[in-house]
Amino acid sequence: MPRQQILDFARAILHDEARALDALADSLDGPFEEAVRLILGCKGKLIVSGLGKSGHVARKIAATFASTGTTATFLHLAEAIHGDLGMASAGDVAILISQSGETAELEPVIDHFRQVGMPIVGITGNAGSMLAEAASAALVLPHWPEVGPEAVAPTTSTTMTLALGDALAMTVMRQKGFTRSDFGRLHPGGMLGARLKPVSRLMHSGDAVPLTRENSPMHDTIVEMSAKRLGIVGVVDRAGQLVGAITDGDLRRHIEQGLDHSAAEFMTCNPKTIAPDALIDDALTLFEEHRITALFVVDDGKPVGVLHIHDCPPVR
Repeated sequence: MPRQQILDFARAILHDEARALDALADSLDGPFEEAVRLILGCKGKLIVSGLGKSGHVARKIAATFASTGTTATFLHLAEAIHGDLGMASAGDVAILISQSGETAELEPVIDHFRQVGMPIVGITGNAGSMLAEAASAALVLPHWPEVGPEAVAPTTSTTMTLALGDALAMTVMRQKGFTRSDFGRLHPGGMLGARLKPVSRLMHSGDAVPLTRENSPMHDTIVEMSAKRLGIVGVVDRAGQLVGAITDGDLRRHIEQGLDHSAAEFMTCNPKTIAPDALIDDALTLFEEHRITALFVVDDGKPVGVLHIHDCPPVR
């Protein structure tokens, strides 16, 4: 197949799946709201279950919920009927996924969930199925052919299911008021975890903070800056409040004036600062927006640390 035909075919696939997602978005109504209400009211854990391709999607949906503030776990539908149903109990909520809604393994699982009083959110492509009828909230996917040759592989249906799971998880996350700080606590590893740590975790503090008084001679100020090796020194008033900062760039701009001056004469007033409980991601935004390399960390106007851009994970 010529290159252009390959690209045209792939683009047509993606456009068709995008149209299916638009149809899914337009179809959301009362059952989606009920599903959100059930998950928000869950006193135990959210159990997400499926088989085959639906099982793969279910595993990802469970992981998304778990990472955004909802205790969730994946239950393989086939393993469920061989003992794993023991993980389900009163107070839990289930999301069952089946395109046909008639998968043989569903019936005993639904029966058990009913016995323990678990509400079921069903995701299916069949409004008249066993799953749709058993669900407290039946989320029925719009009828849309699977894309691809012969339309035999689950494609559009799994894309819609995955997107529907994202819509549920993000809506519940917003309703819970789950923040980036909360997200960071659940993602301590990797680049993402590093960016979502509080500034206080990476800042230089204590004796490592370069500070000088407003009336300090520039000679002493440069000695302080050189000793702390951060390319910046904070200028504080008698009350210890940060009133300015002097950087290496300020020194270069004023060097022709000589050093017979006070720190207040060389400083930049009202420097950019950040709070100790702000996220590293917020600091990186300030570094980029204002083209600076260091930020004083202040608490109630007083400097408690310095964050240097080299202390932070690289910007992606």
